[in-house]
Amino acid sequence: MAEPVVSTILTQLALLTSQELKLLWGVDKEVEKLISNFQAIQAVIEDAEYRQVKELAVRHWLDKLKEVSYDIDDVLDKWITTSKKFQMKKVENASKLWKKVSISFDCFFCKKVSLRHEIAFSIRDLKETLDTIAMEKNSFNFSPTVSTSTQLEHKITTSFIDLLEVQGRDDYKNTLINLLLIESSQAPIIHIISIVGMGGIGKTTLARIAFNDDKVNTHFDKKIWVCVSVPFVETNIAKAILESLTDVAPNVSELETMLRKIRQSLEGKKFLLVLDDVWTETPDDWKQLKNSLKCASKGSKIIMTTRKESTAKIMGATNMIPLGKLSDNESWLLFTQIAFFGKTKEKCEKFIDIGRKIVDKCKGLPLALKTLGSLLSLKSEVEEWQRALDSNLWGIDKIEAELFPTLLLSYYDLSSILKKCLSYCALFPKDYVIEKDALIKLWMAQGYLGNEEMELVGEKYFNTLVMRSFFQDFEKSEYDNNIIRCKMHDIVHDCIQSIAKNECSYIEFESPTMPQFEISTKSIRHVLIKLSSIPPYILNLKLRSLVVETERNDFTLNTSLSKKLTCLRTLALNLGWGKANLEGIKNLIHLRHFELHSITTVILSEALCDLYNLRTLDLTGCWNLRKLAQGIGKLVNLRHLLILRTFSLEYIPKGVERLSCLRTLNKFIIAGDGYNKKACTSLDCLKNLKLNQRSLELELGNVRDINALKLAYLESMKNLLDLVLRKWRHINIAFPKLKVLRFGYLTEWKEWHFETSEYTDEDSTIFETSECIDEDITIMPYLHFLSMIDCPELKAIPDQILRTPTLQHLEISDCDILRESYKTEDGRSKFSHIPKITID
Repeated sequence: MAEPVVSTILTQLALLTSQELKLLWGVDKEVEKLISNFQAIQAVIEDAEYRQVKELAVRHWLDKLKEVSYDIDDVLDKWITTSKKFQMKKVENASKLWKKVSISFDCFFCKKVSLRHEIAFSIRDLKETLDTIAMEKNSFNFSPTVSTSTQLEHKITTSFIDLLEVQGRDDYKNTLINLLLIESSQAPIIHIISIVGMGGIGKTTLARIAFNDDKVNTHFDKKIWVCVSVPFVETNIAKAILESLTDVAPNVSELETMLRKIRQSLEGKKFLLVLDDVWTETPDDWKQLKNSLKCASKGSKIIMTTRKESTAKIMGATNMIPLGKLSDNESWLLFTQIAFFGKTKEKCEKFIDIGRKIVDKCKGLPLALKTLGSLLSLKSEVEEWQRALDSNLWGIDKIEAELFPTLLLSYYDLSSILKKCLSYCALFPKDYVIEKDALIKLWMAQGYLGNEEMELVGEKYFNTLVMRSFFQDFEKSEYDNNIIRCKMHDIVHDCIQSIAKNECSYIEFESPTMPQFEISTKSIRHVLIKLSSIPPYILNLKLRSLVVETERNDFTLNTSLSKKLTCLRTLALNLGWGKANLEGIKNLIHLRHFELHSITTVILSEALCDLYNLRTLDLTGCWNLRKLAQGIGKLVNLRHLLILRTFSLEYIPKGVERLSCLRTLNKFIIAGDGYNKKACTSLDCLKNLKLNQRSLELELGNVRDINALKLAYLESMKNLLDLVLRKWRHINIAFPKLKVLRFGYLTEWKEWHFETSEYTDEDSTIFETSECIDEDITIMPYLHFLSMIDCPELKAIPDQILRTPTLQHLEISDCDILRESYKTEDGRSKFSHIPKITID
């Protein structure tokens, strides 16, 4: 996918002011030519992306375009970064008159002057390369407009079906038929039932089953089947409906005339209309046609099949049936019905074990099961079945001819930037659990989400891919039903990987010096590896993403290694309790996403704070990390600071309050005495930040100033659902929308009230007194889950909390007094209305 890179470059060029161009010593004309070439290429690149599927020469041209585009992107990003850092340096030193500062600033200025020469020469060289590529463009006769239908053919479907070839789907079939037969006075005039699912999942088959059901046949006066596909043209659909109703091809072409004839044919009649394979997302596309159908008798139904949930909603679906994959048993029956057809039971025996493995490979996708079953029905040797099992599915001609185009239709219906977001998922191995928020941050690092409100854009893109059936096996939050994690179907993954194979790669094998496969192209930009060390040939690639997942290993990013990874936008290290040495981090000037997971020992160098472009710093699980870089306030573009499970972390540097772009800080430590000059000692440090997160862990140090503990300073966190309080002795409630509240390790906490009136340090314990609170007042009216862990001195949970009507689960562990009180009849009566109670 070259289009997003081209768009990024044009945006960067627009950011360069005329003054900055003059500083590049005479390359303003070259920059003008770059802009002209990229604009011309951008106009036809969509056609090139489509044509590369069938034309090898176009694919090679796009590869060359991507190579030079990435190189230009790196050069421009380096120049913009240096310019911004230079401006920051001027502001920092504006009021400092010391000679030492002046010398330091002069050195920085000299480096910038030297960099201008370097960038000017690079732009000239790259401009010449782009000139050649732009000239080659003309030989392909690309079109500035293109339609998916000109490149990939949509199969025309009919209503005919051999029911002997159908396995499973009984629940779905019964649901659909019941919806068709049900009569209700509350039903709308046009009752639309949508079947939604990925390509090849069996939507059309299910519609055919219902269309040909005996009860359905007798229930409707008229039945009509129309294959819609792309584009959605009302005149074509009206013509198909009219032909089905009259059994004669209409000799009129005017939409008005056809709609009048349809009304005449359907008036007062109960009809069933199937619109198969609908793709449109424009409500007006079928507004007139829909209105013409309202003349029919009440009880008329429309079945619509689509891959896009958004289409179902736009078309006005009354009911939606999300079609899932076949069960293991249904998959086996469907496969064997085709693959074993005509074979005796004895001949089938030798294929059963390997056949089950092949069925597993299809992951419940009916089209894949049918295609492979049909292919293998002609194979009589076990070795031939084994080759089908061992091969990549896209290496099998029959699969490529029948299944691959079906899935490609969904891919090429996406916008160019959504194609890029989806193809990036080829970085992950099959069956990989994809964390939604983590994926959005990875997209952000690659520049796919623009520059403003990136998280909202990423959420929108993710939901679009969900609604278009690219993801499955969703894990949702029990509190607000938002998707947290998902997977990609293996065969969809194969399809996406085949598209992105020249850009994304997953590598896993025993020895880094003896790979099981050879990287055949230098155009790979994103790599996920599961190795004990980075193989040498990886360093010859101009990587933009390097994700390392390994067990109990050490990683050293020395200066020599970092200079070979200078193009990185993402560096993610999950070392399984290994150690990390990051002395060379300062060379990764383009880095946007830096992730250290589950690392035993790591010391964050102050050089980290020179990474001007950093958007995400994820230190989750670095349990031995004692200090963050003190100059963290210099990371002015940082949006996400993730530090959960950093149990040894002593404090949050005071500079965090200067991070105006920060959207997530999922753990905050209120430091006590001894850190006053360099640490955040009050929640006041967060009050001006625009944090927009769903969970927060607050840890309390040895704080003596009660005003430092006011949770009201966090009132701007409107989306907070989950609050964890650790080592607290004072509880003040300030979140009326909170759904999850966890208390942990509050060993000296005795009383829980809501209004603080005095403070005492007797036994190092903060006590609270309060005036009587009206019994009708409910605190935290949306609370769903309350957890109390290791609060042995706490005497009671306030009635205002316990009577929260939404409270579904109360967890009490290592809370001696609370546990004992629950044993009494009075104590049990206070908890009796809560559906789930866990007491350890």
